[in-house]
This record gives sequence, structure tokens and C-alpha cells, in this order.
Amino acid sequence: MERWVFMNIDRKLASELVEEAKRSGKKVVFTNGCFDILHTGHVTYLNEAKRQGDILIVGVNSDKSVKKLKGETRPINSENDRAFVLDGLKAVDYTVIFDEDTPEELIAYLKPSIHVKGGDYKKEDLPETKIVESYGGEVIILNFVEGKSTTNIIEKINKK
Repeated sequence: MERWVFMNIDRKLASELVEEAKRSGKKVVFTNGCFDILHTGHVTYLNEAKRQGDILIVGVNSDKSVKKLKGETRPINSENDRAFVLDGLKAVDYTVIFDEDTPEELIAYLKPSIHVKGGDYKKEDLPETKIVESYGGEVIILNFVEGKSTTNIIEKINKK
């Protein structure tokens, strides 16, 4: 059955969904990122993230936070467009847009069972690791898909 409803939700509803899922014995996986121009690396990563549990919530950096993290020329796509595209992927159950530079505040609020990041990060370097582990959650670092990045795509376009 195809899902046609855009499932970008606010923090309060996301928190309620996490609590309900945990009560019913399900594992909620959370990951986050800019996801500015969706590519193979993103899709591979999100599929693997979903395999870690039952429900995948993706925190999407707001336009404001992407601009702060990536520079004035970013994002290429708006926060609502990025969330909409992510929501269209089978692996993604919900998206939540957040303004902060890191997902620490959102993770502390949601308390997902598992927080997933890509292989370009180290668990001990993530500020959110202490938060996740403080309530008994788990941080998992997934493999990185080499050579696949939004920056590489933008550079390729700019060379043409």
C-alpha cells in the first residue's frame, strides 16, 4: 500500500509516537542530517538505519541550520522539500525538522532507542552519544558509502 500523506511531524507528536512504540515493544531509530541533494549514499544509509529497528525517524536540519553548517549557498532544496523527499522513501517513517546545529536537544526530548550516524563520524566524538547513553539508548555507526556526497554532486555541477 502506498503512502501519500506527508509525514513531517512536530517534536510533540514525534515524542508521543516514540513513547507509544516503546510501550508496544518496538525499537525507534533516529538519525539526522541535511539531506540536501539525495543520493545513493543517503538511501543506502537510511535503508541500513531502518534495519536497526522498527520505526525510523529522520531529523532534518532546517534551512537556517544548513546555512549555518554548510555556508550561504546551501541548502539547495528547502527544508520542506528535503523532508518531503525523505518521507517518500520506504525506509523513512517520519521526519522532524529542527533548527539547532546538532540533534542533541531533539534526541534528549524524543529518547529514541537507537541513534544512528554514518561512518564519517566516531561514536566518541558525537556530542549526542552521552545523551543517548544516559537514558539507556544505543549509538550505532554505520558504514560510509565512499565517493557519494552532496558536496561532490555540487562540485560536479559547477564544473559543467
